[in-house]
Amino acid sequence: MTMLHEKLTTYKELMGADVFSALVGDHIIKNLNPRFELRPYQFEAFGRFEFHLNQHVKNVDHSPLNVLYHMATGSGKTLVMAGEILTLYKRGYRNFLFFVNSSNIIKKTKENFLNKASSKYLFNETINIDGENVNVREVDNFASANPNDINIVFTTIQNLHMTMTQPRENSLSIEDFEDNKVVLISDEAHHINVETKKKKTNDELIAYTSWENTIKSIFNANSENIMLEFTATAELTDPAIAAKYEDVILFDYPLKEFRVDGYSKEVKVVQIDSDPLNRALQALIVSQYRRKIFEKHKLLIKPVVMFKSNRIADSKQFHETFIDTLRTLNGATLEDIKKDVVVDGIVHKAFQYFEANHITLDSIAIELQGDFGLENTIEVNSKDSVESQQLLLNSLEDSDNEIRAVFAVDKLNEGWDVLNLFDIVRLYDVRSPKETVKEAQLIGRGARYCPFRIDEEQPLFQRKYDILDDTQEAHELKVCEELYYYSAHNPRYIQELNQALREIGITPQQSKELPLKLKEKFKQTDFYQYGFVYTNKRVAYDRADVVGLDSSLIDTTYNYTVKTGISSEVAVFDTTKSAHIDLKTHKCYIKSFGKHIVRKAMSTIREMHFDNLKKHFPNLSSVEEFIESDNYLGRVVVRISAKSEIIEVIPQIEKLNAVRSVLTAIAEKLEQERIDYKGSKEFSQDFVKTVFKDKILNIVNDGNGNQEFGIPQSSSLSPELTLDLSNRDWFAFNENFGTAEEKHLVKYVDEMITDLQKKYDDVYLLRNERHLRIYSFDDGRPFEPDFVLFLNKKETDVQVTYQVFIEPKGDHLLEKDEWKQKFLLQLKSEHKIDQVWKGKQFVVWGLPFYNKKLAQKVFEPAFQLELF
Repeated sequence: MTMLHEKLTTYKELMGADVFSALVGDHIIKNLNPRFELRPYQFEAFGRFEFHLNQHVKNVDHSPLNVLYHMATGSGKTLVMAGEILTLYKRGYRNFLFFVNSSNIIKKTKENFLNKASSKYLFNETINIDGENVNVREVDNFASANPNDINIVFTTIQNLHMTMTQPRENSLSIEDFEDNKVVLISDEAHHINVETKKKKTNDELIAYTSWENTIKSIFNANSENIMLEFTATAELTDPAIAAKYEDVILFDYPLKEFRVDGYSKEVKVVQIDSDPLNRALQALIVSQYRRKIFEKHKLLIKPVVMFKSNRIADSKQFHETFIDTLRTLNGATLEDIKKDVVVDGIVHKAFQYFEANHITLDSIAIELQGDFGLENTIEVNSKDSVESQQLLLNSLEDSDNEIRAVFAVDKLNEGWDVLNLFDIVRLYDVRSPKETVKEAQLIGRGARYCPFRIDEEQPLFQRKYDILDDTQEAHELKVCEELYYYSAHNPRYIQELNQALREIGITPQQSKELPLKLKEKFKQTDFYQYGFVYTNKRVAYDRADVVGLDSSLIDTTYNYTVKTGISSEVAVFDTTKSAHIDLKTHKCYIKSFGKHIVRKAMSTIREMHFDNLKKHFPNLSSVEEFIESDNYLGRVVVRISAKSEIIEVIPQIEKLNAVRSVLTAIAEKLEQERIDYKGSKEFSQDFVKTVFKDKILNIVNDGNGNQEFGIPQSSSLSPELTLDLSNRDWFAFNENFGTAEEKHLVKYVDEMITDLQKKYDDVYLLRNERHLRIYSFDDGRPFEPDFVLFLNKKETDVQVTYQVFIEPKGDHLLEKDEWKQKFLLQLKSEHKIDQVWKGKQFVVWGLPFYNKKLAQKVFEPAFQLELF
């Protein structure tokens, strides 16, 4: 069977990479909390829903719409919920029912949707849709819902079922859903599939007529109802559930893709052959080491440790033992641990760091006593404790939350949002397939990436140290992107756990570290010792050269239709056409309606407030100039369609609505096309030896990507790609571990090397593994070309160095990365280098993408034209 999300993916492959994401409007972008940077896959999810909703509206069969977002734990499902609430509000929906199986998730979600003071509040400070401010409020039912607000009922599935089967005064009833079109939002949606599942437990059989049937009756009560389901675990291996969701799963973003895209920590499993208390202390040592790395880089991030037991009584007992042990902890105890740790393991690295930075073990013991004292620990082992401490548990990242250790059994397996959990200690040593899967899912929850960056050019929410500079600093920071799971020495259990982790996608099928080293012979060359490499900089675009609206916005004729109020009746089987409504049109300059009208419309649109306009137009002096000047709104025209009597004397309210519709369209365009940065045309130099250094590559392979990636070219899987680079002096590094496309490029250069060396005195091809980046002239987007080809040639009285950027590109990325090729082709004519070195000249070029299928038509002619 072909699932809905697969059909949409096929459509995307045919129509282009941005076919869905381009549909995402400002009603989402502007009204979500700007602290939560929207990620590409979230744009994709929003765009797919917009597209699917448009298709559903066209459908003759007006049945309720049901879609499911199958998204990895930690991928921001709740933010997607918030965005879709905004989309559906814009489409006329006002009433929303949020339900889930757990009351602690209810409490967390209310914080996210309602509490503006919460660090995890999902909406912007002010929500403005179509010029109107919108409030989000909790209601008990929809009878008294405000038609201008987003009204949300929060309930558990269990309470919803009881309420619907045993209605009470002022509570929800089936009439709420018959009389109002409602959006049902089901979180952890796999819990409502009891009836669908082929195999049911006894408890499920007893209750099978309850939850799922209740949801069905609510959903089908009104043909305009919509149900949005969200889950990370849809159990699609069950044939009945797969069949149910065949036309429902709108977006599939599994944990594996989440990890590959860099949004998760890397998971490391540590076996320690010792008692649980010793394992716990080793985890504390690593946690304190990590905290010191954060502090070294002036990052206020507090690492949290979780201690997991399999029984509540054991958890309580261990908590007491843990606190008692810390009270008497000293340097001598830590010294004993140090003697037994595995060399080069993470605990050993922590002790090495303390020693290198002259931090005594006695001082570490004192720090642990303070940081992990009773007041900084929390025990979560009962339903009551989870509910009473939910807000504390979901704010562990906040600076005023001092909790460092969490003791739990399984109350945190769902609905726990935590980013700064870095260590989990398993305190028991029993094997159970069911428990192993639950533990793997807990690890997946803890593997959410904790955002940080050392400089502004690094991504905030993604891993940065998969490729390591071979430096102490880079190796230290790597631990800040890793989650450690400490277990007793039990090889069989570890094997089962690793298998479970691979199955859910949080660890790859294969992982290896590969050294990428510059050849010693290359390091001895004059080029490496004294040569230069040129890059540009990203600079803030101050928009000083912007003196008005873009001509495309001014020259557009905007349309506005006044509603006629006419109604008509047509029999179901009547083939006659509906009555024609005769409308007249009239073009007007919007400034002709009067400054007071335009000012009023501007006041209802956030982007049209003067302080926001100044960000786009720094030369703008006043609101009056914006309204009257031909450089701004002075020449903007709206075409109004209305009945003839209205056209003759357009009511003030219709003038206001017309201007508001025009300004909303302009505001959306301004934001879409806003540029905050540009790449400088000026290129500056660094020594080659300071930019290109040895690296350590962390290569993962899940068995379904480019199989060549991570395999040396000297032992390629394909004979046509195999090339021994060890004796190719022109290739600066010891090996090429790249994709098939990258290896094809290297083979091509090898074929051309004799001709190149006849024309140039020196030829060197260097792989760019995050050694350097350049910035698009148009919008400052960073770009790391895969290869840099350096060519030195002695002319009559000058030594010329050509620096040529080359980017191999697979078929699936040619369209998406088209902006990169445009930038590469701009380099030759637009770059500027201050030629300050007597007798030397430097030139920067870029070539078209290298693509094996297209090489003979595109890349090879350009290569030979430019270089020969």
